[in-house]
Amino acid sequence: MLTTFSSPRADRLLSWALRLAGAMAVLVLGGIVLVLLIQSAPFLFDHGSGLWRNDWQPGQARYGMAAMVAGSIVVSVLALLMAGPLAVLLAAWLRYFAPVLRRPTLALVELMAGIPSVVYGLWGMLVLVPWINQWAPPGASWLAASLVLALMILPLALLVTDTALDQLPARYLQAGQALSLSRVGMLRRILLPQAGPSIVSGLVLQFGRALGETMAVLMVAGNVVQWPTSLFDPVRTLTANIALEMAYATGDHRVALFASGLLLLLVTALLLLLSWRLRGEKHALA
Repeated sequence: MLTTFSSPRADRLLSWALRLAGAMAVLVLGGIVLVLLIQSAPFLFDHGSGLWRNDWQPGQARYGMAAMVAGSIVVSVLALLMAGPLAVLLAAWLRYFAPVLRRPTLALVELMAGIPSVVYGLWGMLVLVPWINQWAPPGASWLAASLVLALMILPLALLVTDTALDQLPARYLQAGQALSLSRVGMLRRILLPQAGPSIVSGLVLQFGRALGETMAVLMVAGNVVQWPTSLFDPVRTLTANIALEMAYATGDHRVALFASGLLLLLVTALLLLLSWRLRGEKHALA
Protein backbone atom coordinates (compact mmCIF):
# COMPACT_ATOMS: atom_id res chain seq x y z
CA MET A 1 0.00 0.00 0.00
CA LEU A 2 1.38 3.39 -1.02
CA THR A 3 0.95 6.38 1.24
CA THR A 4 1.43 9.90 -0.10
CA PHE A 5 2.70 12.54 2.32
CA SER A 6 2.16 16.19 1.47
CA SER A 7 4.19 18.97 3.05
CA PRO A 8 2.08 21.89 4.34
CA ARG A 9 4.77 24.25 3.06
CA ALA A 10 4.62 22.74 -0.44
CA ASP A 11 0.84 23.01 -0.41
CA ARG A 12 1.04 26.69 0.52
CA LEU A 13 3.60 27.38 -2.21
CA LEU A 14 1.46 25.64 -4.80
CA SER A 15 -1.62 27.53 -3.64
CA TRP A 16 0.15 30.88 -3.93
CA ALA A 17 1.61 29.94 -7.31
CA LEU A 18 -1.88 29.15 -8.60
CA ARG A 19 -3.24 32.42 -7.23
CA LEU A 20 -0.36 34.33 -8.82
CA ALA A 21 -0.98 32.66 -12.18
CA GLY A 22 -4.69 33.52 -11.98
CA ALA A 23 -3.95 37.11 -11.02
CA MET A 24 -1.48 37.49 -13.89
CA ALA A 25 -4.04 36.18 -16.37
CA VAL A 26 -6.61 38.69 -15.08
CA LEU A 27 -4.06 41.53 -15.21
CA VAL A 28 -3.05 40.70 -18.78
CA LEU A 29 -6.66 40.59 -19.95
CA GLY A 30 -7.46 43.77 -18.03
CA GLY A 31 -4.42 45.46 -19.59
CA ILE A 32 -5.60 44.52 -23.09
CA VAL A 33 -9.09 45.87 -22.42
CA LEU A 34 -7.67 49.05 -20.86
CA VAL A 35 -5.38 49.77 -23.82
CA LEU A 36 -8.21 49.22 -26.30
CA LEU A 37 -10.51 51.50 -24.31
CA ILE A 38 -7.91 54.26 -23.93
CA GLN A 39 -7.04 54.14 -27.62
CA SER A 40 -10.63 53.85 -28.87
CA ALA A 41 -12.65 56.07 -26.53
CA PRO A 42 -11.82 59.50 -28.06
CA PHE A 43 -12.45 58.18 -31.56
CA LEU A 44 -15.74 56.55 -30.57
CA PHE A 45 -17.00 59.81 -29.05
CA ASP A 46 -16.06 61.80 -32.16
CA HIS A 47 -16.86 59.30 -34.93
CA GLY A 48 -19.01 56.66 -33.24
CA SER A 49 -22.09 57.25 -35.39
CA GLY A 50 -20.03 56.94 -38.57
CA LEU A 51 -18.76 53.46 -37.77
CA TRP A 52 -21.99 51.93 -39.05
CA ARG A 53 -21.65 53.34 -42.55
CA ASN A 54 -20.56 51.12 -45.43
CA ASP A 55 -17.61 53.14 -46.73
CA TRP A 56 -14.16 52.43 -45.32
CA GLN A 57 -11.90 55.10 -46.83
CA PRO A 58 -9.35 56.22 -44.22
CA GLY A 59 -7.72 58.63 -46.66
CA GLN A 60 -10.98 60.58 -46.74
CA ALA A 61 -11.65 60.21 -43.00
CA ARG A 62 -14.44 57.70 -43.58
CA TYR A 63 -14.34 54.78 -41.19
CA GLY A 64 -17.54 52.86 -41.83
CA MET A 65 -17.22 49.27 -40.59
CA ALA A 66 -20.70 47.93 -41.34
CA ALA A 67 -19.63 45.98 -44.44
CA MET A 68 -16.70 44.40 -42.58
CA VAL A 69 -18.85 43.54 -39.57
CA ALA A 70 -21.30 41.87 -41.95
CA GLY A 71 -18.42 40.07 -43.68
CA SER A 72 -17.08 38.74 -40.37
CA ILE A 73 -20.51 37.50 -39.30
CA VAL A 74 -21.60 35.83 -42.56
CA VAL A 75 -18.26 34.08 -43.05
CA SER A 76 -18.28 32.72 -39.49
CA VAL A 77 -21.97 31.75 -39.50
CA LEU A 78 -21.66 29.80 -42.76
CA ALA A 79 -18.54 28.05 -41.46
CA LEU A 80 -20.39 27.04 -38.29
CA LEU A 81 -23.42 25.84 -40.27
CA MET A 82 -21.14 23.59 -42.32
CA ALA A 83 -18.87 22.31 -39.55
CA GLY A 84 -21.34 22.05 -36.62
CA PRO A 85 -23.83 19.46 -37.93
CA LEU A 86 -21.03 17.47 -39.55
CA ALA A 87 -19.09 17.36 -36.28
CA VAL A 88 -22.13 16.17 -34.31
CA LEU A 89 -23.00 13.48 -36.87
CA LEU A 90 -19.41 12.23 -37.11
CA ALA A 91 -18.95 12.11 -33.34
CA ALA A 92 -22.22 10.18 -32.85
CA TRP A 93 -21.45 7.79 -35.72
CA LEU A 94 -17.94 7.04 -34.44
CA ARG A 95 -19.10 6.45 -30.85
CA TYR A 96 -22.25 4.41 -31.42
CA PHE A 97 -21.97 2.94 -34.94
CA ALA A 98 -18.24 2.55 -35.66
CA PRO A 99 -16.39 2.32 -32.32
CA VAL A 100 -13.50 0.45 -33.97
CA LEU A 101 -12.70 3.54 -36.04
CA ARG A 102 -13.13 5.99 -33.20
CA ARG A 103 -9.62 5.99 -31.74
CA PRO A 104 -7.66 6.30 -35.02
CA THR A 105 -10.10 8.92 -36.30
CA LEU A 106 -9.86 11.00 -33.14
CA ALA A 107 -6.07 10.80 -33.31
CA LEU A 108 -6.21 12.18 -36.85
CA VAL A 109 -8.67 14.87 -35.75
CA GLU A 110 -6.36 15.93 -32.92
CA LEU A 111 -3.54 16.23 -35.45
CA MET A 112 -5.75 18.42 -37.65
CA ALA A 113 -6.58 20.64 -34.67
CA GLY A 114 -2.86 21.34 -34.20
CA ILE A 115 -2.20 22.49 -37.77
CA PRO A 116 -1.41 26.26 -37.88
CA SER A 117 -4.09 28.41 -39.45
CA VAL A 118 -1.68 29.76 -42.05
CA VAL A 119 -1.32 26.24 -43.45
CA TYR A 120 -5.08 26.02 -43.93
CA GLY A 121 -4.95 29.42 -45.59
CA LEU A 122 -2.14 28.34 -47.91
CA TRP A 123 -4.10 25.24 -48.93
CA GLY A 124 -7.16 27.35 -49.54
CA MET A 125 -5.21 29.86 -51.63
CA LEU A 126 -3.45 27.24 -53.78
CA VAL A 127 -6.22 24.64 -54.12
CA LEU A 128 -9.65 25.91 -53.09
CA VAL A 129 -9.56 29.41 -54.59
CA PRO A 130 -8.43 28.25 -58.07
CA TRP A 131 -11.10 25.53 -58.00
CA ILE A 132 -13.87 28.02 -57.16
CA ASN A 133 -12.44 30.42 -59.76
CA GLN A 134 -13.22 27.87 -62.48
CA TRP A 135 -16.91 28.19 -61.64
CA ALA A 136 -17.28 31.75 -60.37
CA PRO A 137 -14.34 34.17 -60.63
CA PRO A 138 -12.42 35.54 -58.80
CA GLY A 139 -12.46 32.49 -56.48
CA ALA A 140 -11.33 34.37 -53.39
CA SER A 141 -14.72 34.86 -51.79
CA TRP A 142 -17.14 34.46 -48.91
CA LEU A 143 -17.53 30.76 -49.81
CA ALA A 144 -13.78 30.10 -49.86
CA ALA A 145 -13.28 31.78 -46.49
CA SER A 146 -16.18 29.86 -44.92
CA LEU A 147 -14.95 26.52 -46.28
CA VAL A 148 -11.46 27.08 -44.88
CA LEU A 149 -12.87 28.17 -41.52
CA ALA A 150 -15.22 25.17 -41.44
CA LEU A 151 -12.25 22.87 -41.98
CA MET A 152 -10.39 24.63 -39.16
CA ILE A 153 -13.15 24.47 -36.55
CA LEU A 154 -14.39 20.97 -37.46
CA PRO A 155 -11.73 19.07 -35.43
CA LEU A 156 -12.37 20.89 -32.16
CA ALA A 157 -16.13 20.84 -32.69
CA LEU A 158 -15.95 17.07 -33.17
CA LEU A 159 -13.78 16.61 -30.07
CA VAL A 160 -16.15 18.75 -27.99
CA THR A 161 -19.14 16.70 -29.16
CA ASP A 162 -17.37 13.43 -28.45
CA THR A 163 -16.48 14.62 -24.94
CA ALA A 164 -20.07 15.71 -24.30
CA LEU A 165 -21.40 12.30 -25.35
CA ASP A 166 -18.74 10.54 -23.27
CA GLN A 167 -19.81 12.42 -20.12
CA LEU A 168 -23.42 11.26 -20.32
CA PRO A 169 -24.36 8.89 -17.48
CA ALA A 170 -24.68 5.25 -18.48
CA ARG A 171 -28.27 5.22 -17.22
CA TYR A 172 -29.40 7.20 -20.27
CA LEU A 173 -28.18 4.48 -22.61
CA GLN A 174 -29.64 1.80 -20.37
CA ALA A 175 -33.00 3.57 -20.31
CA GLY A 176 -33.04 3.69 -24.10
CA GLN A 177 -32.24 0.00 -24.31
CA ALA A 178 -34.96 -0.81 -21.79
CA LEU A 179 -37.45 1.02 -24.00
CA SER A 180 -36.25 -1.04 -26.99
CA LEU A 181 -35.21 2.09 -28.88
CA SER A 182 -32.92 1.77 -31.86
CA ARG A 183 -29.54 3.45 -31.75
CA VAL A 184 -30.87 6.23 -33.97
CA GLY A 185 -33.88 6.59 -31.69
CA MET A 186 -31.70 6.77 -28.58
CA LEU A 187 -29.55 9.42 -30.19
CA ARG A 188 -32.48 11.51 -31.37
CA ARG A 189 -34.67 11.24 -28.26
CA ILE A 190 -32.27 10.80 -25.33
CA LEU A 191 -28.54 11.18 -25.91
CA LEU A 192 -28.30 14.27 -28.13
CA PRO A 193 -30.95 16.24 -26.19
CA GLN A 194 -29.13 15.52 -22.91
CA ALA A 195 -25.71 16.42 -24.37
CA GLY A 196 -27.17 19.33 -26.31
CA PRO A 197 -26.24 22.22 -23.96
CA SER A 198 -22.58 21.11 -23.80
CA ILE A 199 -22.45 20.60 -27.57
CA VAL A 200 -24.01 23.98 -28.29
CA SER A 201 -21.70 25.64 -25.77
CA GLY A 202 -18.69 24.18 -27.56
CA LEU A 203 -20.02 25.27 -30.95
CA VAL A 204 -20.53 28.81 -29.65
CA LEU A 205 -16.87 28.93 -28.66
CA GLN A 206 -15.90 27.63 -32.11
CA PHE A 207 -17.98 30.42 -33.63
CA GLY A 208 -15.91 32.85 -31.57
CA ARG A 209 -12.74 31.26 -32.88
CA ALA A 210 -13.97 31.58 -36.46
CA LEU A 211 -14.92 35.21 -35.86
CA GLY A 212 -11.42 35.98 -34.59
CA GLU A 213 -9.44 34.11 -37.25
CA THR A 214 -7.12 36.32 -39.28
CA MET A 215 -4.48 34.80 -41.53
CA ALA A 216 -6.46 32.01 -43.17
CA VAL A 217 -9.38 34.34 -43.94
CA LEU A 218 -7.08 37.10 -45.18
CA MET A 219 -5.52 34.67 -47.70
CA VAL A 220 -8.75 33.44 -49.29
CA ALA A 221 -11.55 35.99 -48.73
CA GLY A 222 -10.59 38.51 -51.43
CA ASN A 223 -10.44 41.47 -48.96
CA VAL A 224 -12.86 43.80 -50.73
CA VAL A 225 -14.84 46.11 -48.44
CA GLN A 226 -18.39 45.48 -49.61
CA TRP A 227 -21.65 43.97 -48.42
CA PRO A 228 -21.71 40.28 -49.42
CA THR A 229 -24.69 39.55 -51.66
CA SER A 230 -23.47 36.24 -53.09
CA LEU A 231 -21.40 33.32 -51.86
CA PHE A 232 -18.89 34.13 -54.58
CA ASP A 233 -18.40 37.80 -53.60
CA PRO A 234 -15.03 38.84 -52.12
CA VAL A 235 -15.39 40.08 -48.56
CA ARG A 236 -13.20 41.63 -45.89
CA THR A 237 -13.46 40.79 -42.20
CA LEU A 238 -12.54 43.02 -39.29
CA THR A 239 -9.59 40.86 -38.30
CA ALA A 240 -8.19 40.83 -41.85
CA ASN A 241 -8.61 44.61 -42.03
CA ILE A 242 -6.57 45.09 -38.84
CA ALA A 243 -3.81 42.82 -40.13
CA LEU A 244 -3.71 44.53 -43.54
CA GLU A 245 -3.67 48.16 -42.40
CA MET A 246 -2.16 48.38 -38.91
CA ALA A 247 1.42 48.45 -40.25
CA TYR A 248 0.96 51.83 -41.97
CA ALA A 249 -2.03 53.33 -40.14
CA THR A 250 -1.58 56.67 -38.36
CA GLY A 251 -3.79 59.15 -36.55
CA ASP A 252 -7.53 58.48 -36.66
CA HIS A 253 -6.96 55.57 -39.03
CA ARG A 254 -4.89 53.76 -36.43
CA VAL A 255 -7.38 54.55 -33.66
CA ALA A 256 -10.24 53.24 -35.85
CA LEU A 257 -8.42 49.91 -36.06
CA PHE A 258 -8.21 49.84 -32.26
CA ALA A 259 -11.97 50.51 -32.17
CA SER A 260 -12.59 47.52 -34.44
CA GLY A 261 -10.42 45.40 -32.11
CA LEU A 262 -12.53 46.56 -29.15
CA LEU A 263 -15.68 45.59 -31.07
CA LEU A 264 -14.30 42.10 -31.68
CA LEU A 265 -13.38 41.76 -28.01
CA LEU A 266 -16.92 42.69 -26.94
CA VAL A 267 -18.46 40.17 -29.33
CA THR A 268 -16.11 37.46 -28.06
CA ALA A 269 -17.03 38.30 -24.46
CA LEU A 270 -20.73 38.00 -25.30
CA LEU A 271 -20.14 34.61 -26.90
CA LEU A 272 -18.21 33.46 -23.84
CA LEU A 273 -21.06 34.56 -21.55
CA LEU A 274 -23.52 32.68 -23.75
CA SER A 275 -21.35 29.57 -23.52
CA TRP A 276 -21.25 29.82 -19.71
CA ARG A 277 -25.01 30.26 -19.59
CA LEU A 278 -25.57 27.15 -21.69
CA ARG A 279 -23.24 25.14 -19.46
CA GLY A 280 -25.06 26.41 -16.40
CA GLU A 281 -28.39 25.30 -17.84
CA LYS A 282 -26.90 21.89 -18.57
CA HIS A 283 -25.76 21.46 -14.97
CA ALA A 284 -29.14 22.66 -13.71
CA LEU A 285 -30.89 20.02 -15.83
CA ALA A 286 -28.51 17.35 -14.57
